[in-house]
Amino acid sequence: MSHPLRGSAAITGLGITEMGRIYGKSSTDFAVDAVRYALDDSGLKKSEVDGLLINAGITGSQGGGVSLSLQNALGLRNLKLLNHMNAAGSTAAQMVQYATLAINAGMASNVVCVFADAPLREGTSTGQAYGSAGRTSIRPTGVNGLFSTAGYFGANTGYALAARRHMSLYGTTQDQLGAVAVAERAWAVNNTRAQMREPITLDDYHNSRWIIEPLHLLDCCLVSNGAVAVVVSGAEQAKDMQQPPVYIWGMGQGHPGDPRSAGSSPETETGAKIAAETVFSMAGVGPSEIDICELYDCYTYTVIVTLEDYGFCKKGEGGAFVEDGKLGPGGELPTNTGGGQLSSFYMWGMTPMSEAVIQARGQGGVRQVPKNDLVLCTGNGGVLNYHASLVLSPHRN
Repeated sequence: MSHPLRGSAAITGLGITEMGRIYGKSSTDFAVDAVRYALDDSGLKKSEVDGLLINAGITGSQGGGVSLSLQNALGLRNLKLLNHMNAAGSTAAQMVQYATLAINAGMASNVVCVFADAPLREGTSTGQAYGSAGRTSIRPTGVNGLFSTAGYFGANTGYALAARRHMSLYGTTQDQLGAVAVAERAWAVNNTRAQMREPITLDDYHNSRWIIEPLHLLDCCLVSNGAVAVVVSGAEQAKDMQQPPVYIWGMGQGHPGDPRSAGSSPETETGAKIAAETVFSMAGVGPSEIDICELYDCYTYTVIVTLEDYGFCKKGEGGAFVEDGKLGPGGELPTNTGGGQLSSFYMWGMTPMSEAVIQARGQGGVRQVPKNDLVLCTGNGGVLNYHASLVLSPHRN
């Protein structure tokens, strides 16, 4: 007997703005555009929306960005559900999960979930856009003081250390990290929304500048201005709506915590392992049945460790698993088929979410994967601290 929540709700609308170095708009402006596009896509009127969930990105973390006042900017009235959420890159999947639960509880009928960010400023670098995110006027003390004293600043440092640990334990190589970047760029070539569409080779990867060893520039995600919104509706309503419904089969989360003590390995065994148990159990499937993966890929290493923790390969074998090209076009496990955050655009968890919807609908055009019955969509936040995932399908059951 299937789980009672499997197929009970569906993503019925998708809105994507222009992406990249788009200036002259605030994150709220982008959010309004994305929601408008999503509603047009779904065929719903604003008056039919009774839920709004918001994720504000890095500009939100800096004290600005899109806020609860987005409701007024959109002209939405009498909402039954409203929240401003932040679980970092896992938020997009979590928003869809909470929308599904609310719909099943009778709290709402059509819930809009939106991510918007505008960290890029004309005349400034992408590094500057994110560089101030963790800065504070308060001097760190205790254990946190040790981190800064040792030169640990920002996500690049944390992911570099995680990747290096995996290399040390399991023999993962630089070429294997590069294989992820090359495969994702091959997908981006056929994505007109992608910021980076020029094909790359493994030599191009190795020749890109170091950010922090072992991470090259091409190991790291993009920075983008823009917004993505999705609409979640009940399954009965969804089947009669404008677009092919993308049904939510499974939902999972995993947040392992970091005791910062000897013997803990949060950098090589992540919350994805916890989420996998729940999301696959609810969906009634296993990793061998997944047709497409849309994985959070803030760094190439994130893809490798996520594949391991979801059981596509054994722990420590992720590098060998990806090096033969199976993630790219024509490969055995099509992954990040729009180019991912490495090559298309960086909208936190809405990057994999938006491509998962496109693929499940069969609307990928040249890059459409023929078999799209089950799509795994993941989100990751912090330095592998927070994780959420969905199994999506064009079939209700």
